[in-house]
Amino acid sequence: MRYICSILLASILFYTNAFTANASNKIKFIDVTAEAGIVFQHVDGRSGEKFLLETLGSGALFLDYNLDGYIDLYIVNATTIPPPTQNKELKSNHSNLPTNVLYHNNGNGTFSDVTVKAGVGDTGYGVGCASADIDNDGYPEIFVTNYGTNRLYYNNGDGTFTDITKTARVSDKRWGTGCAFLDYDLDGDVDLYVVNYMEFSIDGNKGWMSQGARIYCSPVDQMDGTRFKSETDILYRNNGDNTFTDVTKTAGITHRGLGLAVAVGDYDNDGDPDIHVAHDMEPDILYQNSGDGTFSDITDITGTGYDDKGIPGSGMGSAFGDYNNDGYLDLLVSNAPSQPVSLYQNESTIFFNDVSYASGIGTVTLTDFKWAVDFFDYNNDGLQDIYVSNGHLQDNIEAYTDDTYPQKDLILQNSKLDNKYLYTDVSADVGLSDITENVGRGAAFGDYDNDGDIDIFLNHSNQPAKLLRNDGGNSNNWITIHTIGTKSNSSGIGTRVKLKTSTLSLQKEVHSGSSYLSQNDLRLHFGLDKSSEVKKLELHWQSGQIDTFFNIKSNQTVIIKEKHGLSIP
Repeated sequence: MRYICSILLASILFYTNAFTANASNKIKFIDVTAEAGIVFQHVDGRSGEKFLLETLGSGALFLDYNLDGYIDLYIVNATTIPPPTQNKELKSNHSNLPTNVLYHNNGNGTFSDVTVKAGVGDTGYGVGCASADIDNDGYPEIFVTNYGTNRLYYNNGDGTFTDITKTARVSDKRWGTGCAFLDYDLDGDVDLYVVNYMEFSIDGNKGWMSQGARIYCSPVDQMDGTRFKSETDILYRNNGDNTFTDVTKTAGITHRGLGLAVAVGDYDNDGDPDIHVAHDMEPDILYQNSGDGTFSDITDITGTGYDDKGIPGSGMGSAFGDYNNDGYLDLLVSNAPSQPVSLYQNESTIFFNDVSYASGIGTVTLTDFKWAVDFFDYNNDGLQDIYVSNGHLQDNIEAYTDDTYPQKDLILQNSKLDNKYLYTDVSADVGLSDITENVGRGAAFGDYDNDGDIDIFLNHSNQPAKLLRNDGGNSNNWITIHTIGTKSNSSGIGTRVKLKTSTLSLQKEVHSGSSYLSQNDLRLHFGLDKSSEVKKLELHWQSGQIDTFFNIKSNQTVIIKEKHGLSIP
């Protein structure tokens, strides 16, 4: 038995080392922030008072706001404490305040700051963001959550936006965090889900100490109601006239929690979107769409609120994706230290199995403070890899522990061995060890230079942001699918795309809101490994329409308009 185990271990090590060496030789992530023209400093207003508000950071999103075929970049910023809305002196003078920023993609690897011209430079205490076309005119809008009034920017189609927050009736003033657009009622326009964290006041933030050092307080100690109370989320239904109605209670979204992130996906393959909310220091929530305008909390039934030992996590970020290519969406959740990134394998829509350690993710992610997390195929081999953005919550953690405040991010590469899917840490091999450690928070994924591999934007806490270009990921073949709905919502959100090559069978869904406080490019990117063409491509729209295409060449972006065919830009 020992002999057999030794052979198996040697085989795994050989396979892993060979795979890692291959990644090292071909693919590197390069910090191109400066050469791309991005100059962004996140500001959280810290002053030494240790307001819990300072700790969450902010998100970012990729979107093509002007429909030129290149994804642009919107970055959320925070501001002073107290925020301008609570500071009479700053409320009347916004000229020197930090703002959110919109960068226009110039199509040559660089970006230009068009924030002022576009009119999207909110000066609130920004947290999360999402984007979708709310009125089906083809142009995507931008929604931003704040500690304070949230913002909805309407895309005018001429490079400018109009703040329609009040008229759209989405001006909630709670501490909003993650958000996502989805068409939960399948009526052809996108609705909006907004996660809220807790009832928080600047005056109620009392100082805490640990080993003689002032530290940020922990939310878990506030859940008894003596300081701050957790909040309910909000589900807004799109009325079809650029206004929304709060349907939270009637839809059955009733749980109060310390919500941070939301991921939307059709986990049970019944055609309508379900909702996962990551909760800080308490069980996450999985809402199943009942198909009649209501949702049911099926967390306990599916096992997604606890690890394999029955212990609830401390959810930060979350994402849906099919890591084992079996046709069912699996679930990825990041957690605080002492708990790993959780990978829940979807067992044919009935329940989820925690495979965090069995997949190789558990040990390597256990000690870091994890925030943004998402699936992406960085090397185009057809398997979903994982990115984890790390950074501690306590900025003085090094004074009283061996932990560090800035931390290394991770890239975990997915590989298939004997019909099992295993993850290996290839962070150093793909260049992350050459990049300065940062205090990770939000992350967005997309192919900003249209070269056929996925790049990464990182919004760090109280630090400069970074754009990481993927060099070499396109050595394998790929195809990018841009969905445009007609009867379904025009952004194509919720559309399931299935494809087959001679060796691969893959599927993905168009998702708004993912990772942590962020949103990825809505175009679906598929790595095809060595396949030179897609034998069959099938799009399942939320309207029920199914479009099918055959024999499509690889290494190109294709635009598919619902029921109107395929075109090459």
